[in-house]
Amino acid sequence: MASPVLMPKQGQTVESCIIVSWKKKKGDAIKEGETLCEVETDKAVMEVVSPASGTVLDLFAEEGDVVPVLVNIAAIGSAGEDVSSMNPNSNSGSKVDVSASPASKNSDVNTSKSNGTSHSQNSSDSVSPPSAQSQNHSTASTENFSANNGISPRAKNLAQQKGLPLDGIAGSGPEGRIIERDIQAQLESQANLSPSAKAALGTGDLRAPAYGSGVGARIMTGDLQTAGVTEKNPGQASAFIQTPDEFETIPVKGIRKLIADRMLQSLQTTAQLTLNASADARALQTARKQFKDSAESLGLRKITLNDMVLFAVSRTLPRFPMMNALYESGNIKQYRNIHLGFAVDTPRGLMVPVIRNVQNRTLLNLSHEAKRLAEACMKGSVSPDELNGGTFTISNLGNLGIESFTPVLNPPQVGILGIGSISLKAVEVNDEVQFVPHLGLSLTINHQVVDGAPAAQFLKSFSDAVAEFGTLMAI
Repeated sequence: MASPVLMPKQGQTVESCIIVSWKKKKGDAIKEGETLCEVETDKAVMEVVSPASGTVLDLFAEEGDVVPVLVNIAAIGSAGEDVSSMNPNSNSGSKVDVSASPASKNSDVNTSKSNGTSHSQNSSDSVSPPSAQSQNHSTASTENFSANNGISPRAKNLAQQKGLPLDGIAGSGPEGRIIERDIQAQLESQANLSPSAKAALGTGDLRAPAYGSGVGARIMTGDLQTAGVTEKNPGQASAFIQTPDEFETIPVKGIRKLIADRMLQSLQTTAQLTLNASADARALQTARKQFKDSAESLGLRKITLNDMVLFAVSRTLPRFPMMNALYESGNIKQYRNIHLGFAVDTPRGLMVPVIRNVQNRTLLNLSHEAKRLAEACMKGSVSPDELNGGTFTISNLGNLGIESFTPVLNPPQVGILGIGSISLKAVEVNDEVQFVPHLGLSLTINHQVVDGAPAAQFLKSFSDAVAEFGTLMAI
């Protein structure tokens, strides 16, 4: 009997995963415990292994699809077994919201309702009405759909929405099946038309040239030609054209799309205000030198400036509970324990692992945990639970020479502290101007929850803690 392969549950907070790559294709032999595919949460990559030995009978999602946890993604069994009932996208199976990125978020469950105007709330992308040109193809498209069974449901749905005929489209799926990326490629290869040019194409016997005179070779109304007529003045037009070989189109998908969506959502749903300041960094530099020169047996040599900044935050936040809080559903949750997130740049994009209960950790213990989590992020072995549950975040760009910046909130958190580089600042001391090294600071708050004055008080206290770091370690 065939065995279903479920999208595994990854931690307590992960509701869906992206299929990064299939390691096996339909018809391949596979052994129990062998890797079937790689999946990615909002930050980490994991392997999904086969629960049984046999043949890969079917794959129910494509690379790039976002699949809810505990939903069938494949079937393993003996060759020839019928596994149609296991397909969550089939009429016999329960429908699921399997989304793809970027243009394919409207899956079978997100198609238009009977009135043709409203869409499921599960879809985050709205579907643009077909152009006049697309409407002219609607009849032919329907006939193609009914005659062509070698197309995936998602590809068929996208083609119908865009009014795209299937004639001449070569499938890249198993056994030449047309899959969604084939439809997307066909749409991208179509002429880059301005809205007015699209409308004009549907009203007369016109055709679009390969490139137009607009920005990025966009085809404008004046570029349209009567069908059967060669391009007008190709030599003249070429002086204003950027041909496709001059640039590379990179689809925004996977982890990059998740980051893009979250950054935009953060700015759209919170009232963000950034305060800039600086802190005397001499005590930090002195402590760092002492650690580097200490006995190796003490284990202090690898403590970094970033570790010390994390420590200073852990000792400042307890006096400002409004900063160690989340804002959700109209309620403010002030946390007694501090779960400190810190930004890590990885090859797959930004990750923010969380150090739990930092207020109870020593500097050395905090340093060890920060390094462990950062390494796990770089290797892709960090667990989903280690990337969730933060109550405050730090983003440090100082090692890249950035003096100050505007860090973006990680909702529902209400505060994020940006750390800049250490640079000399003119300070008046005993009626003389001295140049003192200062650490750049940028605090972004959700002004819906935190007012400017309390936020400034927190930033001032943190600045004082950095300036008196030697004393801070004794507390």
